[in-house]
Amino acid sequence: MLTCEFTVRLSSLRGVGESAPTTAEEVASPAELAGLLDRHAYLCDDGLATACFLALRMGRPLFLEGEAGVGKTELAKTLARVLGAPLIRLQCYEGLDASQALYDWDFPRQLLHLRAAEAAGVADVARLEGELYDRRFLLARPLLRALETTPSVLLVDELDRADDEFEAFLLEVLSDFTITVPELGTIRAERPPVVVVTSNRTREVHDALKRRCLYHWLEHPSFEREVAIIRRRLPGAAGRLAGQVARAAQRLRERDLLKPPGVAETLDWTGALVALGARELDPGTAAVTLGAVLKYREDQQRVLAGGLEALLDGG
Repeated sequence: MLTCEFTVRLSSLRGVGESAPTTAEEVASPAELAGLLDRHAYLCDDGLATACFLALRMGRPLFLEGEAGVGKTELAKTLARVLGAPLIRLQCYEGLDASQALYDWDFPRQLLHLRAAEAAGVADVARLEGELYDRRFLLARPLLRALETTPSVLLVDELDRADDEFEAFLLEVLSDFTITVPELGTIRAERPPVVVVTSNRTREVHDALKRRCLYHWLEHPSFEREVAIIRRRLPGAAGRLAGQVARAAQRLRERDLLKPPGVAETLDWTGALVALGARELDPGTAAVTLGAVLKYREDQQRVLAGGLEALLDGG
């Protein structure tokens, strides 16, 4: 049975060189936010920094669309580290429903409680029924967990994979950040979570939800920015190698491929080359590591048929 992916990453587990967390209210400008993200090795342009800053300042969800691998999910993860808040992730997929995203009752524990009460000779049926629907038997799924965790960053990842019905339900939750549990009443967020919603645009998300959010389209980075990202994430990569990989990735995106490489694939490719001890990218090394950047056999065949020399020329 499919279950909703739920992960919490505590941002207190920071890496070397990462700055102390701040609060959303303490971020004074888009430029300052860009600097904080940069300290955590996430490089963004002015447009994305502004959209993210306004989402924090206005308390609105940030809706990010773009090709897979351009850094949408990574932004939410980095933002959680910047804010020192847990990242609560709801991974969307076809068939996802409210109970998997919101809450569910722990039926095995309820049954054990019922049997224990019967063994103890409890005769008060009304009291026993009330105990069965106590808060301790409620399993909080990502949306409820985000509302009850202060502060927190809620990542609703790949919303375009979910059904229309779930999208309508999510809109209702994001409108007032309250959830009603019939047996317990209304649960309201003491402080609404920072919400990042992502979509790879495999289908159009309805306008009603987009109107609730601030919207930003993530483009593939420029050559210069991609080189900077590689050098920042993989400091062991030689400068020439970083430039060659970035240029090759840029050229691959101009070709008619089933899945052009994103930044994630660029980093994978560079990491593979560094692991092999490569200092520069030549046709032979590119051929044996092509699976790190192109994940479809048809794309690899098309690139190999066209010759790797043209892909690397001028690098």
